[in-house]
Amino acid sequence: MAKRTSTTALEVKEMDMSPEKPILPPGVLAGGFHKFKHGRFEITVLSDGYITLTSDILMPDGSPEERRSVLGRLGGDADSAPLQTNIPLIRHGSDLILVDVGAGGNFQPSDGRLAENLGSIGVDPASITKVVFTHVHPDHSGGTTKADGSVQFPNAQYYVNEAEFSFWTDPDFEAKMTEPLHVFARGAQRDLSAVKDRLTVIRPGDEIVTGMNVVSTRGHTPGHISLELAGDGNLLIAGDVIPNDVVSFENPKWHFGFDTEPEIALQNRAALLDKAENEKLRMLGYHWSYPGVGYVERNGSSYRFVRG
Repeated sequence: MAKRTSTTALEVKEMDMSPEKPILPPGVLAGGFHKFKHGRFEITVLSDGYITLTSDILMPDGSPEERRSVLGRLGGDADSAPLQTNIPLIRHGSDLILVDVGAGGNFQPSDGRLAENLGSIGVDPASITKVVFTHVHPDHSGGTTKADGSVQFPNAQYYVNEAEFSFWTDPDFEAKMTEPLHVFARGAQRDLSAVKDRLTVIRPGDEIVTGMNVVSTRGHTPGHISLELAGDGNLLIAGDVIPNDVVSFENPKWHFGFDTEPEIALQNRAALLDKAENEKLRMLGYHWSYPGVGYVERNGSSYRFVRG
């Protein structure tokens, strides 16, 4: 499948990181991780650190002037900007659930902080009972294993959408995918293979635990899912269907360079923004400003993100 990007995944991994940028969001360093309740769910938004993306990945449709403006607002430089990585830790009854596991040591040196941040709040990786992948990109699944190859969360059951599993584990991926996706496919196969004996294949409409429903948000990857949590008004854990709370809200017709199915991604992104605004749906975004929890508000022909 075609991929709309001029930069390969490997090149992004090897980009020079600016050492003065904080590894964790300032709010985390000052006051601990953001915690809240939603219905029967207790949620702590942990940080895996941040990733840095170039402007041609983050907003390939933007003009040079628009790119400079947005990069500055995101705390970036002339070419790139850091995006936070927000990982929900969810307690539901006897279950302790992670939605995605961050990058481990498999993407950029500024991410991969999930394990140490779990330790900072006294959570033993062995106590995690479930891991749900929104999709199997390296910044979401690379933390499946430790540096020695052993499984990071040894007692967890893992969940991945059937379409996502089939896409990345296709033995003929080199012939069927464009070259920039090959390194992603190898990473996905590494991570899924590591937990193959404890992997459950799911489909949209399935329920992970009572009140946590699987929703198809295809486009970023062919099997990308989000999770809708029942409560006083629903909460949608969005993954990467809406990549950023500035770029994607203010420019909903702009493509994102890491979307495998660019036009499907745009259609589903627009539909979700409209649904979230109309229904006052609370959302949690993976690469939004920490803690990434809030609402969509219409702003003329575009939207704005309102924390809450």
